[in-house]
Amino acid sequence: MPRLTNLLIEHLARGQVMTITAIDRDGLDPKTAERLHELGFDEGVDIELLHRAPLGGDPLAVKVGNMTVALRKAMARLIEVAPLTTSIAAE
Repeated sequence: MPRLTNLLIEHLARGQVMTITAIDRDGLDPKTAERLHELGFDEGVDIELLHRAPLGGDPLAVKVGNMTVALRKAMARLIEVAPLTTSIAAE
């Protein structure tokens, strides 16, 4: 898979919300990829960086849906995010 071009979760500011645009599932073993899916990590889902661990920031705490999930940086680097898109308001 080509190198991801948008932002990665680890580059977000605390409290910043973005949308998952891609997950490099080839970089994960099948069980881990399935577990991420079960936890709600899918393209189009909003994700918020809640907290970084001190001294290197590993793991990261993120909010996906109504869940708070801890991710190691190595796994977080496989998830590409982009700014939220604003929907067109109904006239």
